[in-house]
Amino acid sequence: MSIATTIPHWIGGTRTSGVSTRTSPVWNPATGERQADVLLAEPSDVDAAVAAATAAFESWGESSISTRVKVLFAFREIVNRRAGELAALVTDEHGKVLSDAAGEVQRGLEVVEFACSIPTLSKGAYSDQVSTDIDSFTFRQPLGVCAGITPFNFPAMVPMWMFPIAIATGNTFVLKPSERDPSAAMLLAEMWAEAGLPDGVFNVVHGDKVAVDAILDHPDIAAVSFVGSTPIARYVHGRGTANGKRVQALGGAKNHAIVLPDADMEFAAHHLAAAAFGSAGERCMAISAALAVGSAGDHLMELLDAQARAVKVGPGRDAASEMGPIVTPESRDRIVGLIDSGAAQGAQVRVDGRGLVVPGHENGFFVGPTVLDHVTTEMDVYTNEIFGPVLSVLRPGDVDEAIDLINANPYGNGTAVFTNSGGAARRFVRGVKVGMVGVNVPVPVPMAYHSFGGWKDSLFGEHHMHGPEGVEFYTRAKVVTQRWPESGTPSGASLDMPTAR
Repeated sequence: MSIATTIPHWIGGTRTSGVSTRTSPVWNPATGERQADVLLAEPSDVDAAVAAATAAFESWGESSISTRVKVLFAFREIVNRRAGELAALVTDEHGKVLSDAAGEVQRGLEVVEFACSIPTLSKGAYSDQVSTDIDSFTFRQPLGVCAGITPFNFPAMVPMWMFPIAIATGNTFVLKPSERDPSAAMLLAEMWAEAGLPDGVFNVVHGDKVAVDAILDHPDIAAVSFVGSTPIARYVHGRGTANGKRVQALGGAKNHAIVLPDADMEFAAHHLAAAAFGSAGERCMAISAALAVGSAGDHLMELLDAQARAVKVGPGRDAASEMGPIVTPESRDRIVGLIDSGAAQGAQVRVDGRGLVVPGHENGFFVGPTVLDHVTTEMDVYTNEIFGPVLSVLRPGDVDEAIDLINANPYGNGTAVFTNSGGAARRFVRGVKVGMVGVNVPVPVPMAYHSFGGWKDSLFGEHHMHGPEGVEFYTRAKVVTQRWPESGTPSGASLDMPTAR
């Protein structure tokens, strides 16, 4: 089969093949067709991108805030105008339905809009007369060349959670997107160029571990942002910090939602199904474990059973589809293997998505919504991050047991509680050791003006992503203490420790 397209890198404002000779397939998950190849960078390709970014930083890092904001506003308008085009690329390479892809673009656009407020976000502080004739003030400066290593599941949104703030604060950027769905990054690069961003400020290198290691080892990269699995996040954080870089590495998740007996069961079942099966479960904030507390279990299971069976699975381009395929055949096979393991280890398969065939798309990488009941914490479907349309149901006896179960899990990304009791909700919110918590909201992704990030093995590094912590991550503070003595004024110098007078 001949491949129509080879996707290159974007370095210094232009498409380039560099020295890359290795490639990786880019699939259409709905049809099973190999629709393109993407080049895989060698270390010298990363070197070229960093060199372009380093050269661009000399002027971009010194540019006025108003200059940067004008480019950001122009970029915002272009993304808004071409949002449908960007969403279609995501659907064709990732598989998620168009409406979900459009939502991804919108959530990324919100961070661009947040970054447009950088004149306010980056203001420092001034203290007059901290000592006689002495004033003190603080301000923040960019780091230099920053890099982003982003996952396949949000090929538009996650990069847009990184580079708008990095660029707004005066840094330059090298993006290494997932090789599974690389075209969104290339379109974003074109949009930046159309917006008037100087060449070299934003660069894209595609690749695998070779490119990742080259980024982590490069002496001219000051900071790295990463989103992916926990083992790789731990690796990225360890290697990057060992090389003196500032690193934020967001890892995996096992997100729980507890349903208390007083909850609106119809409401909870609808939202649990949406949170578990949206984007085929390929979300770091997907609910993969439902904790039906006490008497809530049997009624909730009847409703979940019906909700899962009602989900319309099909190609992402079909407006009737509510859930699309899995991104690659390897990912599909891994998910099916975990369902097999759950059944073998004693879970009750209430709804079985294995072997799903979509008419007209028989070669697509589909797994249907799957619900496993009576799951225990020792089963593989619980201990592993499945990253597929599989909802495991556990049955704790009371709310304290449910909270203890969540807190014992090594992940701490997102969680939720369904209840009509304010007291129970407050007890849950304060008691769970998780970074993002929803009350009757199963996917509590913060808005752009708050920061996104988990706890425990879901985050390595001190800073969460976007929002105020994003501004802090991509800048460093400088404190200035100044005095302007008049000619002939006694110096008052002393060898003692300076103190306010």
